[in-house]
Amino acid sequence: MADYTTIKFEQRGKVAWITINRPDVKNAFNATVILEIASAFRDINDRKDLRAVVLTGASDSFCAGADLNWMGDVLKYSYEENLADSLNLAEMFHLMFTCPLPTIARVNGPAIGGGCGLAAVCDIVIASEKAIFSLSEVKLGLVPACISPYVIRRMGDKNCREYFLTGERLTAQKALVAGLANQVVEPEKLNNAVNTRIDQLLSSGPEALDWCKQLLHNVPSIPEPEVGKYTA
Repeated sequence: MADYTTIKFEQRGKVAWITINRPDVKNAFNATVILEIASAFRDINDRKDLRAVVLTGASDSFCAGADLNWMGDVLKYSYEENLADSLNLAEMFHLMFTCPLPTIARVNGPAIGGGCGLAAVCDIVIASEKAIFSLSEVKLGLVPACISPYVIRRMGDKNCREYFLTGERLTAQKALVAGLANQVVEPEKLNNAVNTRIDQLLSSGPEALDWCKQLLHNVPSIPEPEVGKYTA
């Protein structure tokens, strides 16, 4: 197991818990966070003793998006350095989205910008009523590029046209209606809600869950009539 400095990786029974551990900056991510989350998911993908993954943030935030100090440094990067950072971010999201295990986002507080992307790549998003979601990149003169494949897939074109372009902040209930969250609970019930979902997943056949994940990833991109052969 790697030694991480910006995330916590815990195994609780058959469940991997990944906690972004930068509460002083509301768990904003930088280059190190990106590399460490990617490393954790590579490890998870090779493990046979795990059945599910939970992603959350330390203290009272989920993830505030990109660290502003890191973004300031990025402004000084060359094109090649910027491209390398963006590709690392894209790879992290891809590793999370294609994880063979069921993934749960435990959204305990604000999920801003890339934090929405971290939620969107997970299979099940359970949010505290105190959570706030925002695709706020346009307010900074940026675009939600790397997260767009996953957020559009989860929220749909109609919602993304509105929230990509306005950067509006969504309450947890609005995020539920928009499709970004699966469940919203009172803050004190968040852990129970996550544990209930974990129990549901652990009570299902592991091979069946694996095949369900493969279907979810592959079926949307297979045209007729090939999809019939794939699912037969």
